[in-house]
Amino acid sequence: MKFGVVVFPGSNCDQDMIYVLRNILKQEVVELWHKDHNLHNADFIVLPGGFSYGDYLRSGAIARFSPIMSEVMEFADKGGYLFGVCNGFQILCEAGLVPGALLRNTELKFSCKNVFIKAENKDTLLTSAVPKNKALRIPIAHGEGSYFADAAVLRKMNENGQILFRYCEENGQVTPESNPNGSLENIAGVCNDRKNVFGMMPHPERASDSVLHNSDGLLIFNSLLSLVTS
Repeated sequence: MKFGVVVFPGSNCDQDMIYVLRNILKQEVVELWHKDHNLHNADFIVLPGGFSYGDYLRSGAIARFSPIMSEVMEFADKGGYLFGVCNGFQILCEAGLVPGALLRNTELKFSCKNVFIKAENKDTLLTSAVPKNKALRIPIAHGEGSYFADAAVLRKMNENGQILFRYCEENGQVTPESNPNGSLENIAGVCNDRKNVFGMMPHPERASDSVLHNSDGLLIFNSLLSLVTS
């Protein structure tokens, strides 16, 4: 499978993502510069983490209007798979590709630490290989990661199985104490109603190499690779 990783000015997790996809998972990867209009026939597009355009205005607000985003949005509209991590998730929300918004963390501080998340269901490409009750240790690094959507949208998302991950304790229990940023319903990741666009705040690419003594993130990436064998 050929992955396209979009690089914005301010992206700082693009090489981490590329390393996992290319070196760990042995997949073809092409870097997509934000000013380009060519996805180079990628089968799967990734928006990596970082601080696109310095997070001016709001995180992801300017990147959403980058030249390449017209092609990315058209790709997703046609059913192509799109995955945004951290700043990439913020860009997806700003572009209206997934529901909701990401607000300032409730403590109004940048948070960088390991947290635990668990998959809400196994009915999406991003969660298909993740055991439902397994708590994954995945790092976060964000200042605007508090997920918000109004009550009607949240109800619909829960009914449609659009909640991908929730923050939890190490034992898998979802508690207020396990919520690192104030996200409604402990939400750590969501998808669109067609389940081809995925966004999450934690960084699975930072937990996918045994050298880092944590490979929980590989469960998420292995879910994506089910496209190759399906």
